[in-house]
Amino acid sequence: MTGSASSMPAGLTMERASRRIQEMDAQERPRERLETYGPHDLALRELLAIQLRTGLKGRSALELAEDLLQQFGGIKGLAGASVAEMEAIHGVGKSKAVQIAAGIELGKRLYEAHASSAQLINNPQGVYDLLWTTMRDERQEVFVALALDTKNQLIRRQALTRGTVNASLVDAREVFHLAVSLKASSLIVAHNHPSGDPAPSKADLDVTRRLVQAGQILDIPLNDHVVIGHNRYTSLRATTDIWANARG
Repeated sequence: MTGSASSMPAGLTMERASRRIQEMDAQERPRERLETYGPHDLALRELLAIQLRTGLKGRSALELAEDLLQQFGGIKGLAGASVAEMEAIHGVGKSKAVQIAAGIELGKRLYEAHASSAQLINNPQGVYDLLWTTMRDERQEVFVALALDTKNQLIRRQALTRGTVNASLVDAREVFHLAVSLKASSLIVAHNHPSGDPAPSKADLDVTRRLVQAGQILDIPLNDHVVIGHNRYTSLRATTDIWANARG
């Protein structure tokens, strides 16, 4: 997604766009174009150039933005890149990489704010809708707890662990400490499978059993454990007998 030709003023060719930004006509510079036309009219590389602020000797911020997009295969790949990977690109460095990462995270959190305010988190589809934009770009498993109030409205989302989800990494005390500290009425947990296949592993099932049992003891029920893949998910409550056996 690099923007369309219609997002550039008439006469702005790629050759002219590759000049140093200081040498451009005022109406061609990304910052001035944003002020005049608004952010929606800017090409992706122009928005990224504003985040970068400056280029380096012989290369403008626009050219550096194009380098980043090509290196990571577009905005989706850039969103999944680490700060270390971005700063390794010649001309980026740590400061610019941190600025880009912060900007991308703001966009993700805005989406989450809309998702959480638009619906209750009372079913696995709602969990998926809330989390997929951030989890789809993760290259390792991230285990998240969602603390809910009595109306199943989200109080807080908290990432607890990174790495393969197993009993040694997912500590029930940490999961339920979050719920107790927030006076949550119930919890939902979720994690992603970077492979894209949301079929639960044996470790996923073992962790879920432990959390269901802990929730019963503390009277803070675990409502579900949702495994998020690529464009699909698995609800362990809907597909296993863990909750039914726990009630027995």
